[in-house]
Amino acid sequence: MKSLVIVESPTKTKTIKKYLPKGYVVDSSMGHIRDLPSSAKEIPAKYKKESWSNLGINVDERYDPIYVVPSGKKKIVKKLKEQLKDSDELILATDEDREGEAISWHLTELLDPKVPVKRMAFREITQEAIEEALDNFRDINMNLVHAQETRRILDRLAGYTISPLLWKKIAPGLSAGRVQSVAVWFLVARERERMKFKSGTYYDLKAILTKSGDKNKFDAVLSHVDGKRLASGKDFDENTGKLKKPDSVVLLDEEKAGKLRDLLHEADWSVTNVDVNVQKRNPSAPFITSTLQQEANRKFGFSARDTMSIAQKLYENGYITYMRTDSTNLSSQAITAARNEVETQYGEEYLFKRVRTYGKAKGAQEAHEAIRPAGSSFTHPEKSGLSGRQLKLYDLIWKRTIATQMAEAKLEFTNVTITAKHNGTEADFKTSGKKILFPGFFRAYVEGSDDPEAAIENQEIFLPEMKEGDSTDLHKLESISHETKPPARYTEATLVKELEKSGVGRPSTYATIIGTIQERGYAKSEGKTLIPSYTAFAVTELLENHFPHLVDSDFTSELEDKLDEIARGKYDPVKYLDDYYKGDSGLKNQVDQQEDKIDPQKAKVLNLPIEGLNGMRVHVGRFGPYVKVESNGEDITTSLPVDLDPGELSAEKIKELLVTEKEGPTSLGEHPETEQPVYVLTGRYGPYVQLGDVTEDNKKPKRVSLLKGMKPADVDFETALKLLELPRTLGEHPETGKVVKAGIGRYGPFVLHDGNFKSLKKTDNVLEIELDRAVELLKEKGKGRKSSSEIQDLGKHPETDKPVKVMDGRYGPYIKYGRTNISLPKGTEPEEFRMADAVQLIEEKGKK
Repeated sequence: MKSLVIVESPTKTKTIKKYLPKGYVVDSSMGHIRDLPSSAKEIPAKYKKESWSNLGINVDERYDPIYVVPSGKKKIVKKLKEQLKDSDELILATDEDREGEAISWHLTELLDPKVPVKRMAFREITQEAIEEALDNFRDINMNLVHAQETRRILDRLAGYTISPLLWKKIAPGLSAGRVQSVAVWFLVARERERMKFKSGTYYDLKAILTKSGDKNKFDAVLSHVDGKRLASGKDFDENTGKLKKPDSVVLLDEEKAGKLRDLLHEADWSVTNVDVNVQKRNPSAPFITSTLQQEANRKFGFSARDTMSIAQKLYENGYITYMRTDSTNLSSQAITAARNEVETQYGEEYLFKRVRTYGKAKGAQEAHEAIRPAGSSFTHPEKSGLSGRQLKLYDLIWKRTIATQMAEAKLEFTNVTITAKHNGTEADFKTSGKKILFPGFFRAYVEGSDDPEAAIENQEIFLPEMKEGDSTDLHKLESISHETKPPARYTEATLVKELEKSGVGRPSTYATIIGTIQERGYAKSEGKTLIPSYTAFAVTELLENHFPHLVDSDFTSELEDKLDEIARGKYDPVKYLDDYYKGDSGLKNQVDQQEDKIDPQKAKVLNLPIEGLNGMRVHVGRFGPYVKVESNGEDITTSLPVDLDPGELSAEKIKELLVTEKEGPTSLGEHPETEQPVYVLTGRYGPYVQLGDVTEDNKKPKRVSLLKGMKPADVDFETALKLLELPRTLGEHPETGKVVKAGIGRYGPFVLHDGNFKSLKKTDNVLEIELDRAVELLKEKGKGRKSSSEIQDLGKHPETDKPVKVMDGRYGPYIKYGRTNISLPKGTEPEEFRMADAVQLIEEKGKK
């Protein structure tokens, strides 16, 4: 008997093959085998005249979708059909979630099998799990299919109805999405808070003390003066920078803090209160999709998309259970494995006295288990054979999982009040100590730390033994200035947390959402923070004013809850879509009513919370953001530099840009050779030096960007001339006789020899580097690039037969597909890139 087993990816194909008996043929669908049309040319001819054809959904007939096989998948379908002809049964082994269930259903619809069809479900790829799955086939769960299909239709209706409106009213190419728009709103709302924020300044005192007769010094911070609490950051109004309740606290300015400091130098210091309490800490629940994304971002700086990509590889290679899950539940097999691992690694005393379980997370979907190491015994990270980012993530999952079955950590906290008294003034200072009486699960896992042992040490704060009445000696007393800080921008980790808390989207979609809002230009990542763009403000303002439910997290969360009900078979998908799209307050009616009310010129003007604009208006335009102001009946406009984010904008900065635009730049001097003026200017892409004026004969004068960290005000005539020399010749290479040059490129300063680029170190200055140092750098191994080199040959594309290779080029790794070059996504490991990944990347490129 011959069985055809279909999974989604080639990697999963290789892994599952190892555990199947003879007679099983395994192949891959390469992800979704069909989908809604992605362009007008994909819409079948018989539907093109229908009013709803551009949606790909028959909104007049139960929202029936038009499903098409993309051109890149036709050969795959043909191959699977050929294999099915020689098979006695079809086994669908796609992932056990809504997407996987939908892929299985689409396969049966397309392949039209004449043999028995079985659904094989497993959440880890191990011998034991596969054998159990072979004994427990089930039918396709159509409720899950309906939930996936409804979400897909819903997102298409939202995107294809609102996006064209944004093209007309703001700019071409913009997009809106049911979940995406709420995520962007979170970023914009936080940035508005930061822009409106006014800081407050306050002082406190810090004392360095010892217990009398003891040499060990400790710190204590002023908390009360004459029984009244000292003002701290939480007491300030963020919109005014002033105290919310000035009569309830003591506010120290620099002068008052200095006087109190001088007074207390003469005071008597003694312990007036000691409070000791013991607390127990329990380990966090095992990872679900969202918490794994958050912790990997905090610890390793991985983006949500990177985390899911790495986790996917770990799952497909049999290292972890399925990584798209909302459930914190662990199977009995996992608990046994974790408890065995605790005893082996740390001893019986570190084992929790009973099995620790975690309740089902709110809104958890069909997933049965948390993310954990696969199998009935966990492979230790050091013996896994993994490396790089895969090892980091596996190690994180391993530690978090075994920590769930470890004993609580036992901590002792000591809070001490020390009072200084002099001439009727009493000042209370607080200090705290912390001892870890028993580390428990800290031995394996401390949230936010890579090294649990080091984290345990860093957590302890030692104080001398003290009791009420003990005298203390003052060694140093200083006044410290504090300034209240605006709310922190979102990071990927905190945005995921916010989305999850608000019930917007589902953890399995967060990586895509965050990736999309960056790709569409709504936000950029700087360090770990996400900064919204001017376009994000414009789109958010339009939606708030005309379609407020699209940026309402409660409304979007309710939609998610109903999708969950559809997945459980308790809600009608057609009613759900009708209410959303055609109801009295449905999306279609809203757009029809609001479209004519939206003035495109007003939609492009941003309402930024910036004081003192006085008629200066910030616009979004086809070529980026700009400022316009009327002066003496004449409009003056100036572009905003690309690196000047909305949150950094001020009335003073705008005035400065407008003055430069109106009066024109001031020359630093004339170039000694060309006698052309030399300018320092700021453009869309930041500050630069320019040689000469823009004229009919000289439309593109030479321009060179300032070095990183350089400010326009710091550039004098001599420095400007040096910049204009770039790229400059350093001399001939002593071995080849070929020229060596230094310049600035896309990725910063470099030296160049015979086509080989080498980045400069932080200590090198491109304006001053000499030949000897350049030759030394060029000899170093590392990231120097000569010409593109092959990293791996993936073979021929399954659809087109064109060769696909992973290459290493001047600007990093990329896919070479025939004559097309496609950069690998940021953070991708080129050595681990597979054909399935390449096919998806090529398909996305084709759509764009």
